[in-house]
Amino acid sequence: MSELPGTGVGRGVALGPVLRMPEPLGAPSSAPLDGPVEAADAAVHEAVAAVADDLTKRGALAGGDAQAVLEAQALMAQDPTLLDDVHTRISGGANAERAVHDAFAAFQDILAAMGGYMGERAADLGDVSQRIIAKLRGVPAPGVPDSDTPFVLVARDLAPADTALLDLDKVLALVTSDGGPTSHTAILARAKGITAIVGVEGAADLVDGQTVVVDAAAGVVVTDPDPDLVTATEARIAERLAAADRPVTPGALADGTLVPLLANLGNPADAAGAVALGAEGVGLFRTEFLFLDSPTAPTVEAQRQAYVQLLSVFPGKKVVVRALDAGADKPLSFLTDQDEENPALGRRGLRALRHHEAVLRDQLTALVQADAETEADLWVMAPMVADAEETAYFVSLARELGVRTAGVMAEVPSLALLAEQVFQQADFVSVGTNDLTQYTLAADRLLGSVASYQDPWHPAVLRLVAQLGAAGRDAGKAVGICGEAAADPLLAVVLVGLGATTLSMTPAALADVRAELGQHTLEQAREMARAALAAPSAAAARAAATSAHVV
Repeated sequence: MSELPGTGVGRGVALGPVLRMPEPLGAPSSAPLDGPVEAADAAVHEAVAAVADDLTKRGALAGGDAQAVLEAQALMAQDPTLLDDVHTRISGGANAERAVHDAFAAFQDILAAMGGYMGERAADLGDVSQRIIAKLRGVPAPGVPDSDTPFVLVARDLAPADTALLDLDKVLALVTSDGGPTSHTAILARAKGITAIVGVEGAADLVDGQTVVVDAAAGVVVTDPDPDLVTATEARIAERLAAADRPVTPGALADGTLVPLLANLGNPADAAGAVALGAEGVGLFRTEFLFLDSPTAPTVEAQRQAYVQLLSVFPGKKVVVRALDAGADKPLSFLTDQDEENPALGRRGLRALRHHEAVLRDQLTALVQADAETEADLWVMAPMVADAEETAYFVSLARELGVRTAGVMAEVPSLALLAEQVFQQADFVSVGTNDLTQYTLAADRLLGSVASYQDPWHPAVLRLVAQLGAAGRDAGKAVGICGEAAADPLLAVVLVGLGATTLSMTPAALADVRAELGQHTLEQAREMARAALAAPSAAAARAAATSAHVV
C-alpha cells in the first residue's frame, strides 16, 4: 500500500479498479505529399469542420461550463493562424496528417513553455489535433475506454470533450498525471461533481485492474489498499450516498448559523438543475451569454424573456444578477475598446457600461420588467467597481429605473479598502474572488507564467475579504462570495469566518460545501480564519486553517 499525492478536486472518495486511457494516435508518417496541395488543403478543412461541429454538438449535450469549454475547443480547431501554418507545411511538401501534427505541436510547445493556465491549454490543443488526424485517417478518435463494470479512469490528462460526456455510472473517479487546479479536467470535474485528483505523481505507473482509493479530500491516491482502509472507504462512500439522498437542508454551521448556499449560473437553462442540487437561490447570474457573438446589444424584449425564464425558477428566492461584464477576455465590438494594450486593466465592467450608458439602461429596464412578472427576490450588481463614487453612480441609476436591491462586486482591491464608504451607498457587496485575487497579486488570470499566484487562499486576498466582512457587519448588510473560492469546502468555512453571509458556487459543489459547513461552529470558523490571516503564503494559510480545524 502506497500513497501518490496530487491536487484533489472536491471532497469525494472512490474505490475501484484502474482502467487507463488508450495511448494517443501514433505520429503520422513523414512521407512526402502524394497529390495536389489543393486536395490536401481541402481534406484538412473538411476534417477541421467535422471536428468543430462534433465538439459543438458535444457541448450542447453537456451544457453548463462544459459547453463553454468545448465551444472554445471548436474555435481552436478553426484558428486561422494554425490553419495557415498547416497550409504552409503542405505547400512545402508535407502530407496532410503530418502538417496538422507538426503545426499543432509547435503551438502546443509554446503554450506548454508558458506553464500554468496557458500550459494546461496545451492539452486541449493536443486533443483537437488528435481528432483532426483521426478524421483524416478515417478512424475513431482516442477516447474513454468502454467497460462493463465501474472503474477509476487514469490518464495523462483528459480532453474536455471526453470529460464533458463521461458516463458517471461507470467512471468512479478521475486520476491524471498532468494538470492542475485550473486545468479543464479539474474545472469540469468540479462542475460535474466527479471525484478527481489531478497532477498525481506516479499515476503513470498505475496499471489496469489495480485497486486504488481516490481520496480527493486528502489529495492522495492509495494503491493496493489494505482491508481496513477498504472497509473505511466503503463506509465513507456509503455515508456520502446517504447524505445525497437526504432532504436538502438550508446551508448552516454546526451551531445553527445560517449560511445560504447559492448557485453561479451562466444560462437560464441551468437553473432547474441547480435547484435539484440544493441551490437556495442564485448568487451570480452571468448575463454575457445574451451579448457575446453579437454585433449589437440585444433588445430590451429579448433580454426580458431570458430574465423571466431565470427568475421564474426561483419564486421567493434571492437571485443576484450581474450587469454585463464585458472587456478583458470578453470583448464586445459594440461596447469595449479594441486596441487596449492591457484590457484586464482597461475599460471593462462598469467602466465600459458607463461609457455606453444606453446599454446599461436597457439591461436594467429589462431586469425590472422581468422582476415585475415574477416572484423572485431580484438583486442586481455592477462588476469591476473601484470606489464609492462608482457605487453611487450605479446604485442611483438602478434605483431610478426601478431596481429594488442594488449592489456592487468587490473585485478591485480599492473597493475593499473603501468598504465603509461603499456600504453607505450599496445595499450589498458580492466578492468576486477570481478577479480580486488577480488584481491583488498583480497576476493576469490568463497568463500562464504567473498562474501560481492565482490562489484565493493568499492572506492578502483574505485580509481584503475580512475588511469587507467587517464593514458589511457594521452596516448590517450582506457580503456574498461568488468566485470559485466558495466551491472549496474548507475555504468556504474560512470565508464565513471572515464575515461572508452567503456563498455562491458551481451547483455540483453545493453538497460538499453544505457538509463541511455543518462540521464547524461560527467561532471555529473565525478561529480558522484568524489562523489563515496570520500565515505568510497561500499554502501556509491552507495548512494553518486545516490545523485549526483539526484542533
